[in-house]
Amino acid sequence: MKNYKNILLKPTSTIKEALEIIDKGAIRIAIVLDDDEKVIGTLTDGDIRRGFLNGNSFETTIEQLYFKNPILASINDSKELLIQKAIRNTIYQIPIVDNEGRLVKIEDLANLLQSKVQRNRVILMAGGLGTRLRPLTENTPKPLLKIGNKPILETIIENFAKYGFVNITISVNYRGDMIREYFGDGSQFGVTIDYIEEKERLGTAGALSLIEDRPQEPFFVMNADLLTNVNFEHLLEFHLSEHSLATMCVREYDYQVPYGVIEMQGSEITSIVEKPTHKFFVNAGIYVLSPQMFEFIPENEFYDMPTLFESVIEKKMKSVSFPIHEYWLDIGRVSDFERAQDEFTEVF
Repeated sequence: MKNYKNILLKPTSTIKEALEIIDKGAIRIAIVLDDDEKVIGTLTDGDIRRGFLNGNSFETTIEQLYFKNPILASINDSKELLIQKAIRNTIYQIPIVDNEGRLVKIEDLANLLQSKVQRNRVILMAGGLGTRLRPLTENTPKPLLKIGNKPILETIIENFAKYGFVNITISVNYRGDMIREYFGDGSQFGVTIDYIEEKERLGTAGALSLIEDRPQEPFFVMNADLLTNVNFEHLLEFHLSEHSLATMCVREYDYQVPYGVIEMQGSEITSIVEKPTHKFFVNAGIYVLSPQMFEFIPENEFYDMPTLFESVIEKKMKSVSFPIHEYWLDIGRVSDFERAQDEFTEVF
């Protein structure tokens, strides 16, 4: 529902106003927002009819009519979770909200169940050496390590494909021939795959300079050693709605100082904070970039993604963050690999 703004109400809206909105809308429902634009309820034709039976008139406000405990979903919820939530609650539309509870869009169950193909390209960085995972990577590139009886990279491709993102480019280097042999042209996985090869290490952003057929729409870039069930469609829509040149997925990271921290003014101790926890947002290795970003990337030169974002910031152009709260795991160490084996079946 891209035109959801046509079905918004306030608690002070009248029944007459609500009927006009519901009758004009395509989904027979209206969304009630508070003064901060946060979703506080939903209103249906049935709610209004019950109001008339209780003696309300066209000029009565909807304050006592709308449903005040609506079923909502987060912008971070996966497609499967949205479908499950809709079916479990016997509803056909789910308001999608951001981390502040503000309406982002309305997802329709029929749309969720319909398969579609998106034009946006997915570029997967699979050229890493995987040195921290040795000896597992001595004869196998990290993206081909199996978790849940399939390579990490296969799970990533499947996750993009279920949202309709089937145009895949894989950047290879270390044992790239094994990746090419396993995935081929992608047809057996329901996608189309082509490859770029780094003759020398170019970094997450530098490898993009090797792409000859450059995307004309916003495109994804993702490290090929991540397991996540982020909703890629919502990520793309967020990038577009923010009119951003570059969007970086970020993950909250907590660090606890293992000691009592002393706060001082000069030599005087003013307080002691025992083992405080500091919260940071860290780069999650998933990005959406607009085509203009190619102008910032040097040709055939090492250039990593943080440096690319720094160049955008320095030029005072817009880059934004997309916090992810769903499952995310960077398979960087053997302990991460073992953890992923334990969690894979439950998550995926």
